[in-house]
Amino acid sequence: MNFAEDITEFIFVENRPKKADIIFVPGGDRGELAVTAAKIFREGYAPLVLPSGRYSKPAGRCLIPGYETEWDFLRDILVREGVPEDCILEEKQATYTYENAIYSRRVTDRLGLRVQRAILCPQASHARRALLYYKVLYPETEFFVCPTVTRNISRDNWFLDGEKIDVVLGELERCGSQFHEILREYAAKRREEEL
Repeated sequence: MNFAEDITEFIFVENRPKKADIIFVPGGDRGELAVTAAKIFREGYAPLVLPSGRYSKPAGRCLIPGYETEWDFLRDILVREGVPEDCILEEKQATYTYENAIYSRRVTDRLGLRVQRAILCPQASHARRALLYYKVLYPETEFFVCPTVTRNISRDNWFLDGEKIDVVLGELERCGSQFHEILREYAAKRREEEL
């Protein structure tokens, strides 16, 4: 089933962490992402962590009991896992993955941070799309993707269950549909620059 292997290699991006300037955590209700980020922080790979997220746009509110934003939820886990509060940056506006990248860039720019190398801690099945969005906003940055398996969807089992197949192929579809407009805008800007 070579085609499934190709999809696996595309979607499930994973690197070993390397020394970086910051750790990014795309928003969401998966606390495991913050646990992974905290472990990487404690191992000394980066001095700052930037979790991002207000709530999921379709819901229109934070669905995590007891929390106003996803950022508050992720921050609490980071602190519980040993990340000092003064090493956690704040981004509480994003309502979907592209906004996680957009607003994270605004935070790092406002603070005057030059992000040459970054660690990204997404869900494993969401790794490629998250990486692409962050690369759009940080084109000069080298990324190391350190994902977390959530919902028991991994590179080894996604193709063995209908619901998992739907999640992964949904990610594959969104990589095409959501980046279509971004690429068209990029092409239009390039044409303008050439004139």
